[in-house]
Amino acid sequence: MAIGTKNVPSAAAKELYRKNKSAFFRKGVITALISGILYGFYSAFLVAGEGVGNWPGFWELGIAGSILGYCLICAVGAGLNDICSAVWQIVIAIVKGKFGDFIATLKTKPGAIMIGVALAGGPIAATAYNVGLMMAGGIAAAISALCAAVGAIIGRVFLKQQLNFRMVCGIIICFAAAVTIGWTSFDGLDMTAFIGCCIAFIAALGWGIEGSIGGYATSMIDSDISITIRQCTSGITNLIIVVPILCIMATSMLDTSDISGNIYVYLVGGAVGGGAIVWFIFSGLCCGQSFRMWYKGNSMCGAALGMALNAGYSFWVPFCSWLLMGVILPLVDPSWSYAALTPVQWIAAVVEVFGILLIARNPLDFFRKKEA
Repeated sequence: MAIGTKNVPSAAAKELYRKNKSAFFRKGVITALISGILYGFYSAFLVAGEGVGNWPGFWELGIAGSILGYCLICAVGAGLNDICSAVWQIVIAIVKGKFGDFIATLKTKPGAIMIGVALAGGPIAATAYNVGLMMAGGIAAAISALCAAVGAIIGRVFLKQQLNFRMVCGIIICFAAAVTIGWTSFDGLDMTAFIGCCIAFIAALGWGIEGSIGGYATSMIDSDISITIRQCTSGITNLIIVVPILCIMATSMLDTSDISGNIYVYLVGGAVGGGAIVWFIFSGLCCGQSFRMWYKGNSMCGAALGMALNAGYSFWVPFCSWLLMGVILPLVDPSWSYAALTPVQWIAAVVEVFGILLIARNPLDFFRKKEA
């Protein structure tokens, strides 16, 4: 054997490495794609849990149709969803023997960063997204999916990350598609839907911050641990800070004689007693697994591509919502109804997914042959 060739890998070893790397990448792509689908089901279960009848008496209160009313009911819903999700994730961590790692990670710098970004992506963005869904329907998902474009802009301005011509084109396509979806939704002057879309954009800002800044933390923490930290932070903060503040604001505007007891207890207790909590148990499971698979997919196929595939929820949210509330539930209870997107809006949702993909990756890369 010639000197210097002892450690040179054989052709068979190179081919095995290439196949393993390709399989790992494909698995990451599938994982990130499934995360978007699960996000669609999470959103559908969440809206169903906040539907009429699940909160006895709330929709008859004076603030029910106001922005404050939507914020209050959605903050409670988002908080209960995240608490249910946190419980699911803690149970999963215990079963996998990772609960000790979860406690230890809380004391580390990546853990602290994860808590910080969870505050932006959890109680703020999740509640805004929830309000958008309640006020504008599935079109709010397309607006919130602009988080990929927002994240790219934030990364360029604050983190000095590259923003080339292709990515700029993707950002323009995303915003154009979102505008198309929103513009074709406002029959007459539907201020409720318009305000809902504006509030949904707050979610895009929050998740853009979480995606661009939280990448450092999530790359150093196991996906099961990171999502457990996120959901615990979001759920607890929502129920002990956001909801009480909104309750204080609501109390000053309500005739409290219409409420049996404290408004906080009235709302949270109504969710449990009225059966809404069942929907939140399912939405919490889908939510936690969606974020976990998003984090895992990002680490396997790259954060940019993983984020783009996950943001396909701009299509999956209205589709899953229509499937659950427009097809399945009306068969059980005819009072359920759901307004599906128009053909133009469906096309715009698909176009937005393409724009997000364009931000993340050059589509031509998928057609180019990779060298061994």
